[in-house]
Amino acid sequence: MFRALTLSNRSLLASVFALSLSIGYAEAKSFVVLHAFQGSDGANPYSTLIRDGAGNLYGTTDGGGANGLGTVFQLAPDGTETVLHAFGGASDGILPVAGLITDKAGNFYGTTQDATDAYGAVFKLAPDGTETVLHYFPGGTDGAMPVAPLAIDKAGNLYGTTQSGGGDGCHGTGCGIAFEITPDGTETVLYSFTGKKGDGATPVAGLIAKEKYLYGTTLYGGADLYGTVFRLAEDGSEKVLHSFAGGPGDGANPEAGVTMDAAGNLYGTSYDGGAYQFGAVFRLASDGTISLIHSFAGGTDGAYPMAGLLLDASGNLYGTTNNGGSNACQGSGCGTVFKIAPDGTETVLHAFGHKSEGRNPEASLIGDRRGNLYGTTPYGGTDNFGTIFKVKE
Repeated sequence: MFRALTLSNRSLLASVFALSLSIGYAEAKSFVVLHAFQGSDGANPYSTLIRDGAGNLYGTTDGGGANGLGTVFQLAPDGTETVLHAFGGASDGILPVAGLITDKAGNFYGTTQDATDAYGAVFKLAPDGTETVLHYFPGGTDGAMPVAPLAIDKAGNLYGTTQSGGGDGCHGTGCGIAFEITPDGTETVLYSFTGKKGDGATPVAGLIAKEKYLYGTTLYGGADLYGTVFRLAEDGSEKVLHSFAGGPGDGANPEAGVTMDAAGNLYGTSYDGGAYQFGAVFRLASDGTISLIHSFAGGTDGAYPMAGLLLDASGNLYGTTNNGGSNACQGSGCGTVFKIAPDGTETVLHAFGHKSEGRNPEASLIGDRRGNLYGTTPYGGTDNFGTIFKVKE
């Protein structure tokens, strides 16, 4: 059974999710780079951060560290960064893209997209820094190349996706799976995507849960091959809630997962599609009706959102775009931090434009009770290895 799944431990990370953000100005009052990666301490953070009650931030880098193959890091409130684990051992996973989750005991869990002699791994990192690989993905029907964060339930079971493997579809590499891993490392394939007309393919985002269902997105597949929003039941049956059609009236190719409100409406972003074909923010109502809340126009408005959305108690949505926002980064823009009000009004809170700030964010934002937003950029910063930033209006 799916038992009250969460993306992270609510007691440890209450400051992230119990938001009381008071954002409402046209321009951010402050933008601060909290840390610029130097390579030896990690490089290229694509992951969403998590934050504990003491204000420490945690995440992963896809490269850098002692072996050049990625890290798990902690950033203290005073700006001190500590590498908790450097990937690259003979029996280790390598190249983590996704962020972390925690359990009540303070253990961290995550995925790596690759591994020595395998196609990725699920790992556990204890508070004392001891790493244990819970599962290696051998490819084939078992799944391969996980790039999404995990979800955890009260019993310690982990849930996630792989972007390939699972069957013979998608040119023989498999169209991806949804999986469960028990605390002892036993993996169960909950669903194998087929890529056949009507079904999704290539899930690159994490899962959320509501009651007895898991919800997620696929980058491709669906009726028009532009991706899907799907629901997975306890018995393993899948229902496609929406197949993206592309074009000006719908989104296309969602790279991020969805966020659910108290009424059961799902919110997310699509990398393409929308009125101007620069991506969109969508709402999928509980009755299956989809509407585009905002279509990105490129330029100063932002373009190509790759990250999911943060929803506050007032119904405001916060996110990032990978491009747009300024004329920097060879004219395509270095990306933005944006807010979408309940009436659909978009405000660009920050446009990345200077190398020292970082550029081209791909990760979702987290927030605290003081109205601060935190995020990462995979590039830019002093040495062009990415940054951790804070924005406050």
